[in-house]
Amino acid sequence: MMMRLEHRAYDFKIKATEGKRYIFDVIRRKYVVLTPEEWVRQHMVRYMLEVMDYPQALISMEKRVVVNNLSRRYDMVVYDRNTRPWMLVECKAPHVTVGDQAFRQLLMYQQAIQCPYGLITNGATSYCCHMQLADFKWLETLPAFN
Repeated sequence: MMMRLEHRAYDFKIKATEGKRYIFDVIRRKYVVLTPEEWVRQHMVRYMLEVMDYPQALISMEKRVVVNNLSRRYDMVVYDRNTRPWMLVECKAPHVTVGDQAFRQLLMYQQAIQCPYGLITNGATSYCCHMQLADFKWLETLPAFN
């Protein structure tokens, strides 16, 4: 079930250096190259922090994960208050269709991380599900953080 997230006009810190644009990531506490995918990732983080009230200290961005003996990097993981993975987030650039390929990627990371929730978004189109073994329940909104 597709959901629409209402993004606000967030106050991002953006700078240009040597012909490249950078955006400040409040999670990683540094400027990162502003790619289309990063734009979506930063909007999603701010939505989680400012609208959904997810704790900033429990969000992890672009960390290494080993899947099928291959090193990969997930976009985002939100941890619960016991620091267990709670939500796995896969962000795509706005021009990338959120479809089967993105969902397969989310499931691949899910094998290694084991989160109860998964979210795929390209900024305009978002899908969130509760994942329990092979059972998926599509949600209408992001779950509240407990």
